[in-house]
Amino acid sequence: MTQTKLLFASLAALVAASAAAAPPNPDADVAGLAEAQAKGATSAEEIVRHYLKRIADIDDSGPKLNAVIATLPDAIEQARRLDAERKAGKVRGPLHGIPVLVKDNIEVAGPVPTTAGSLALKDNVTNRDAPIIARLRGAGAIILGKTNLSEWANIRSGSSTSGWSATGGLTRNPHVLDRNSCGSSAGSGAAAAARLAPLTIGTETDGSIVCPSSVNGIVGFKPTLGLVSRSHIVPISHSQDTAGPMTRTVRDAALLLTAMAGRDPADTATSEADRRKTDYAAHLRADALKGMRLGVARDRIGDNPAIKARFEAALDVLRKQGAEIVDIADSRKGFEGLGEAEFEVLMVELKADLNAYLAEAPSTVKARTLEQIIAFNKAEPSELRWFGQELFDLAQSKNGLDDPAYKEALARSKRLAGPEGIDRLLRENKVDLLVAPTTGVAWKTDLVNGDQYSGPSASALPAIAGYPHLTVPMGVIEGLPLGISFIGTAWDDERVLQAGYAYEQASNARVEPTFKPSIEATLP
Repeated sequence: MTQTKLLFASLAALVAASAAAAPPNPDADVAGLAEAQAKGATSAEEIVRHYLKRIADIDDSGPKLNAVIATLPDAIEQARRLDAERKAGKVRGPLHGIPVLVKDNIEVAGPVPTTAGSLALKDNVTNRDAPIIARLRGAGAIILGKTNLSEWANIRSGSSTSGWSATGGLTRNPHVLDRNSCGSSAGSGAAAAARLAPLTIGTETDGSIVCPSSVNGIVGFKPTLGLVSRSHIVPISHSQDTAGPMTRTVRDAALLLTAMAGRDPADTATSEADRRKTDYAAHLRADALKGMRLGVARDRIGDNPAIKARFEAALDVLRKQGAEIVDIADSRKGFEGLGEAEFEVLMVELKADLNAYLAEAPSTVKARTLEQIIAFNKAEPSELRWFGQELFDLAQSKNGLDDPAYKEALARSKRLAGPEGIDRLLRENKVDLLVAPTTGVAWKTDLVNGDQYSGPSASALPAIAGYPHLTVPMGVIEGLPLGISFIGTAWDDERVLQAGYAYEQASNARVEPTFKPSIEATLP
């Protein structure tokens, strides 16, 4: 148990002593939990107590997933207030009384710090809600706690171990415990898969929602950049960062996104959000794939025969649902220099954006700049035990946002990934969306050598362009989940969700985690 969790040990004792009624179905989706509350079969308080006990049984003991850094001490009180509202005839919406776990780089009011996994932010108690959290509370959601993450959202080092942070330790994959949960929203992915909460939230710069969602066997949605606010979230890059839902079903992701979306005056990227957003769950249909043309970049699938077989089976499901599959033979032409441009942008914006965030941190946070974070890490043995901070060092050496080299890299990366990338592929092939394997299967975690990731990966183009990207479970290989990606153009979030929902309903490919210690342990 982490230091932060020890502060709230009394809460666990309260849960253990509770004589609440039988818990709700632990596999219930948001609609099921809402219906149970409406019928009086359960209450928000009973739901919260159930999930707090599950966190204690699975995250703190048993398999010890380390997916949750802290639970909020007022979670039960939040639930009681919402139960009183329901009793008085006020129901805020479909999320009324539904618990949510939030990645620990997103600020939440109360005594729990927002650490981004770093000990340098262990006293970062801002006592304010990020706008997306305020929206969730307004919709009746209960903020249950904070999830572990790859420290600093996996931007400190190129040889890091995903899912590890000095604050939260190592998050384990609930399907096979010695396998990685991917980063950086590792805790949110593992927690959703293990049913530690009905809903979780992650953040992504490039792959940090869709990769942990894929390898943990859940739904993850990275929305169009600007649909949800980024204020009061520990940043990497204002050009690519966004929060998004991580859930067990597409409908739950759509419900969560509907509550999160909207304009934030402090985040200029969201200027169009109120005009663009809709009720994303309202038009989900099982027959939404009928007549859709879906582009498949054959040169981005990779060489793993097992992944290719699972993907071909998924394409067959799409065809049977009325989609036309269009092969794209050469999807890589014209992208020369994209990776280098993205990397330059991330390094420059990391320094500028993190310095701006730290400058406004509470006085209890002593490291006020990236340079001071680097010095803190050198002085704190546990920070650099497993891997270094060479990316921090590189970012510190960069000039500011007015640097012409940065401006050129930003313009180039956005153009290549967006208008000349995804948009061109959609237009030239006359397709509505792109589909691809999201990523490979989870690799064995190795703290000494770092991540042993092997592709394919569908995250880069939509991440750089700021376009919507949904991953939905498409089966397993030796018990390790795989996801299929649906990618669209800017503001096409609703159609992406519709396609993913129709595939999900037809495939029924999500599997429950079994907490196996390893694949080898189950061999004859």
